[in-house]
Amino acid sequence: MAIAAPEDLVVTRATLEDWPVISEWAAREGWNPGLSDGPAFFAQDPDGFFLGRIDGEPVSAISVVRHGPDFAFLGCYLVRPDLRGRGHGLTTWKTALAHAGDRTIGLDGVVAQQDNYRQSGFEAAYRTVRFTGPAPAAEAPRDVRPAGPADVVDITAYDAACHPADRPRFVAHWLTTPGHRAVLRRTGDRVTGYGVLRPARDGLRIGPLFADTAEDARALFAALAGRAEGGAIALDVPETNAAGLALAEEAGLTPSFETARMYTGPVRPYARERIYGVATLELG
Repeated sequence: MAIAAPEDLVVTRATLEDWPVISEWAAREGWNPGLSDGPAFFAQDPDGFFLGRIDGEPVSAISVVRHGPDFAFLGCYLVRPDLRGRGHGLTTWKTALAHAGDRTIGLDGVVAQQDNYRQSGFEAAYRTVRFTGPAPAAEAPRDVRPAGPADVVDITAYDAACHPADRPRFVAHWLTTPGHRAVLRRTGDRVTGYGVLRPARDGLRIGPLFADTAEDARALFAALAGRAEGGAIALDVPETNAAGLALAEEAGLTPSFETARMYTGPVRPYARERIYGVATLELG
């Protein structure tokens, strides 16, 4: 449904064809979006993306992606710089939040917006720090291998244990998108961690990096860093994971950016201790 606002702002659902506009705005904010994020994002919830337009020209954006019946994730909250301060962002925000229904909503909020999010009912759970730098030279341990189509079901189940909700469509696309390189580690028949390396506007990004133990995480990180071949990499680490922070620092990466994970209400229990790197700040 279209909603009009001051200066004839009209908010409607965005499509995958609109993604280049949103991605370009995100890049200008220094968020370093992945080059192929759009298809995986829209696969999880194609109705969860919104654009505000004036006379047909995009001026604002937001996503509220449903992850099951109890949880949604907010991201891509952007207003064109020359049109900020006029209420366009708030109107776009209110329109999109209706898509979440009565679900708990999560987000990874930049520092400048965290007070506004608190006023809208979000409470901080923990801080996430982005580490960046050249990928260290490393070799993949023998028990870490590329993930293939036969691994999707097992990895999807593992991912669900590390996230506040199931997101099978996102995971399936994230693992198989051209240019994404996914690896996993197993102990017998059991997955003990997985990670994905993907190309971004500025270098490469690792996410997620989910692992049972610090040893598993180091092994997976080594495999992914080796594939980066010395190029610039970025990893978003929850501050609550001391082993994850240590891993990034030992790799010679330095903090460059931070956000806060915030929720509007309770979320189901999940294995936060396994999160050595967030999948993506836009979808959690």
